[in-house]
Amino acid sequence: VQLVESGGALAETGGSLTLSCTASGDSFSINDRGWYRQAPGKQRELVATIAWSGATDYAESVKGRFAISRGARINMVYLQMNNLKPEDTGVYYCRARGKGDTFDVWGPGTQVTVSS
Repeated sequence: VQLVESGGALAETGGSLTLSCTASGDSFSINDRGWYRQAPGKQRELVATIAWSGATDYAESVKGRFAISRGARINMVYLQMNNLKPEDTGVYYCRARGKGDTFDVWGPGTQVTVSS
């Protein structure tokens, strides 16, 4: 499985962006997908995850503003980001973990910059 993110851009405070993560390969082998971000000088942190069951989880800092979802095509996952804040700035990474911990892959990342 390989992942590629898209949709990163420059946005204004209060604006919205939608990130996409496209998986290639055996998408049926994926157990859960997630979005993570890394701000300059900081560690990578979890933003949101979605399990094979559809259960979702969010970082406290994005609850009520961000939404993770799967597309009609099983290989797509999205991150809808609303009411963006400057502290949302960073490189956003998509992650996929395989069933039975068979793999753990990351995409190359997409840059999100929120201007104040």
